[in-house]
Amino acid sequence: MDKFNDELHEIVLSEDGSFTAYSKEYDEHYHSTKDGAMKESLLKHVLPAFKIKKNQEEINILDICFGLGFNTLATIYHHKKNSLYSKLNIYSPELDTSLISSLKNFTYPKEFDGFENIILELSEKGVYSDENFYIEIFLGDAREYVKKFQEKFDIVYQDAFSPSSNPGLWTLEYFADIKNAMKKDGMLTTYSISLATRLALFRNDFKVYINSADGIRAATVASQDELQEFTLVDMKHKISCNPDAKPLMD
Repeated sequence: MDKFNDELHEIVLSEDGSFTAYSKEYDEHYHSTKDGAMKESLLKHVLPAFKIKKNQEEINILDICFGLGFNTLATIYHHKKNSLYSKLNIYSPELDTSLISSLKNFTYPKEFDGFENIILELSEKGVYSDENFYIEIFLGDAREYVKKFQEKFDIVYQDAFSPSSNPGLWTLEYFADIKNAMKKDGMLTTYSISLATRLALFRNDFKVYINSADGIRAATVASQDELQEFTLVDMKHKISCNPDAKPLMD
């Protein structure tokens, strides 16, 4: 653990027994310490996304932002555990270069046992590829990276630091770029349930849904398609009850 800690990052135990980290730069943990790092990745991102997309032959995922890699690694874990046949292509921007280079020293949960070679290659080269998975980390600005893609992604894990500490990755304009990068039937997952976030999605023509699961606080799923598997948020009613509410804007 001591090898991972540095002047910007400190490893922290979360309540499900998995470790996360605290960012001194953003004054936030990378995961909810209450929900737990592993549970948050699986229940707020991977499981709801694959509930819809599991039968596709090839799945393109945008993981915003890579961070400690839990969403990407939990996706691989779920794929292997359930013997899924899909080819997964995961693209993930990350601004923190020093964090990526230190991942080989992080203490991951037992579910990721056997992934050491994947973590090492991502930590040192930023790319991993085999017959089932292609993973690419982009070191730089997520806003600029997203603009490279048009109608590519089946799944977006919207998992940046919170709107209060990293507002640029939660604005109306940002989600417009995300929409352009997604396929028409793509879906987005996020831990955020704030009205400002949901408004930014709604005003970009996303339907907004509640993602709920035992053992975690509610989260959000969004898609331009109707999703029968989740409960729709009545955004028109929310807006009528909160007429002064606004999305974050650039």
